[in-house]
Amino acid sequence: MRAEITSLFGLNIYTDAGTYVGKVSDVVLDANERKVTGIAASNVNRDLFDITTKGIIIPYRWVVTTGDIVIIRDVISKFKKTENQAGKE
Repeated sequence: MRAEITSLFGLNIYTDAGTYVGKVSDVVLDANERKVTGIAASNVNRDLFDITTKGIIIPYRWVVTTGDIVIIRDVISKFKKTENQAGKE
């Protein structure tokens, strides 16, 4: 997948299951490898992430495609705590 880096800024991020994740605010680059390694997301869906920061970094290997939106693999649901798990801690 090849695109101008600036074309990613401001795009909404969704999982391939249709769940809103956040909005692209920046990208993480590996200068030595000359490739994108992550996407910095802001306006993060707080139902998915229990965070106190303004955003998260999503590994670029999760990205399925980009266009009018960014679609990532639905791996987030595998990390999400259920109500029962949260109550046991």
